[in-house]
Amino acid sequence: MSDIERWNTRFSSDEYVFGTEPNAFLRSQVDRLLAGRSVLSVADGEGRNGVWLASRGLQVTAVEGSPVAIAKARRLAAARGVALGFVEADLTTWTWPHAAFDVVVAIFIQFVGPPLRERIFAGMMSALKPGGLLLLQGYRPEQIANGTGGPRTPEYLYTEDQLRRDFAGMIIDHLVAHDTVLHEGAGHEGASAVIDLVARKPA
Repeated sequence: MSDIERWNTRFSSDEYVFGTEPNAFLRSQVDRLLAGRSVLSVADGEGRNGVWLASRGLQVTAVEGSPVAIAKARRLAAARGVALGFVEADLTTWTWPHAAFDVVVAIFIQFVGPPLRERIFAGMMSALKPGGLLLLQGYRPEQIANGTGGPRTPEYLYTEDQLRRDFAGMIIDHLVAHDTVLHEGAGHEGASAVIDLVARKPA
């Protein structure tokens, strides 16, 4: 079974695996997310983050590999009365746009190991306009012991040193590892070891 097929299977129920409300870290950055700005929401899944961004008046493009997830995201957008663009693409092979977005959002996109992750991160940086904003949240290796969501493969998880290396070309405004409690559907529920990154592409 391919990775896309696995995600299709996971998203096949009527329930939204990660809920329908936006990620708490993303919501906490609302003052940086000015209406009218263009946003790329990476691996947007069933749409909870992309739909919320669109509801704030941002011009959202959601890129996602699972057509099942995209169909659910379209339903959520319709229910909330918002419009956003969707791109169905495998991020490991997608040709990333260049200098096309004011903001790139990447929330729990931890589905590949270091070589492919570095390619995806490079694509995210390329997609930002000069001065553009990157918002990223992910799990740290300590999350495996919690068992409340995320991959079980340590190489897929983030550390502060690794993110500093991978985004060395960015201006880091905020990079904090912390423990929190997530309530994001059945997929992310309970005590969680996370790391938050806010960074800007040099102008």
